[in-house]
Amino acid sequence: MSAAIEGGAGAAASAGTNRGPLAGVRILEAGHILAGPYASMLLADLGAEVTKIEPPAGDMSRQVSDAYFASLNRGKRSVVLDLTTQAGQDRLHELVADAHALIVNQKPSAIRKLGLTYEALRPYNDRLVCVAITGYGLDEGDDPAFDYVIQAATGVAAMTGEPDGPPTLPGYSAADNSVGLTAALGLLAQLHSGRGGQVEVSLRDVMLSQLNYKASAYLNEGVEPVRHPFGAHSFYVPAQLFPTADGYLALFLTHDRYWRTFVEEAGIPAEEIAHLATMADRVARRAEVIALVTRVLATDTARSWEARLRPKGIPAAAVRTLPEALAEAPGSIVEAGGFRLVGSPIRVAGHEPVYGPPPALGEHGGLPAS
Repeated sequence: MSAAIEGGAGAAASAGTNRGPLAGVRILEAGHILAGPYASMLLADLGAEVTKIEPPAGDMSRQVSDAYFASLNRGKRSVVLDLTTQAGQDRLHELVADAHALIVNQKPSAIRKLGLTYEALRPYNDRLVCVAITGYGLDEGDDPAFDYVIQAATGVAAMTGEPDGPPTLPGYSAADNSVGLTAALGLLAQLHSGRGGQVEVSLRDVMLSQLNYKASAYLNEGVEPVRHPFGAHSFYVPAQLFPTADGYLALFLTHDRYWRTFVEEAGIPAEEIAHLATMADRVARRAEVIALVTRVLATDTARSWEARLRPKGIPAAAVRTLPEALAEAPGSIVEAGGFRLVGSPIRVAGHEPVYGPPPALGEHGGLPAS
């Protein structure tokens, strides 16, 4: 093992305490902001050694806030390299020789210019797995591809929001996070093959993939997405947000047995809803069903309905703020280098992640700016 990587990924790995399922896997990350760093952090949480290759000015996310940077870079090492110089390239090749994989998220032209493709790095390690995260693909040009732009370009924004309102975006970086997860999966798949090679993941492709059944409905049946009030599902009825006496309730009744249990708990007379017994009946009479359920739910609060319905197996949840959700999930909060963060969503039996701190810029070596 080279001196550049020897010493582990973060304090936990160097202490030999974080022997996760990816222990011994060495990953380089030339990423910035979100998608690439999130992908490599998920792998670091599973025990991989992740060395973050940063330019002299550092990952741009360091400029946002320390908490932002920590949320995507805990448990990593930081090496500063100016990849525009020969010295930086030489050091990169030394790191590559001892690595299993490389993750990069930059413009295609930058990825090629900086020599971060499998084609460029193969002479130094032909078993290296190179994962390129781009907006549209390595061969599709440099058009800007920020998260919100991709949501607009792939139809996500157009199908989100109230029917008569403007297009709406989720309140978080849905595209970047989804691409990070997909990139981690692609890396592990190629690594499992035992062969080096180039893996590509684009924001556009990932978001179109996540529109699976909606895209299929259009491609095969000519059915375009239609917005319904309160984010209602396009088929299941009732399955949406509802106002209550206090707050909003998400109610998702996908089976007739859920419907029967709900109307019993709600005290709706059987004769009043005999014509709504099946999902097909309720879909055909969507407006009537929504009006009925809205009227009933207005008699109690969202929290109370949740407490009444959940024990009966009905999918229902009061709409919470992020602070409320975090307060109710203390087991999801971890400590990493003085930061309180959301821990890994992947639970592996017998493995308890030890979350290392986010690295200081160039903490583990590198080259000064030329």
